[in-house]
Amino acid sequence: TVDFDLVHDTKFHPEAISKGIAALRKGAPIITDTKMVKAGISLKRLRKYKTKILCAISHPEVIKEAKLSGKTRASVAMQKMSSLMGGSIIAIGNAPTALFEILELAEKESQIPSLIIGVPVGLVGASESKEMLMKKDIPYITVRGEKGGSPLAVSIINGLAVLALGK
Repeated sequence: TVDFDLVHDTKFHPEAISKGIAALRKGAPIITDTKMVKAGISLKRLRKYKTKILCAISHPEVIKEAKLSGKTRASVAMQKMSSLMGGSIIAIGNAPTALFEILELAEKESQIPSLIIGVPVGLVGASESKEMLMKKDIPYITVRGEKGGSPLAVSIINGLAVLALGK
């Protein structure tokens, strides 16, 4: 991107990089909110660590429950994967509702991720979800405001993978 404001708007928890690298080296799962994030993550870089990349957004149970409950599929998908959250890396590149759900689950269920990459994009809820993330004591990488998106989430994960490999 040629968005020079990203330099100023990108925010890192003090332990974000070290916790993210450690989680990747342990083979922690990466839980994503979209198939696009999942598709963009470099499996070649992560193969050494046997990392699984998980996305439940299109799972039939998620679709059914979202319709019945009136919640977004992204929110329901995060609920469905909550048992895998502890020690994982969460990569949210699209849905603010997924980030809100992750933060609520982390508080309720004590399933604390190693790192949350919270870069949902949009005018509704994105900025608020990221501000909430920055108030939590969970390692995070985020971009203030409405900016973000799946390509940014992918770039962050792939950058962490390069660091984990020591390249």
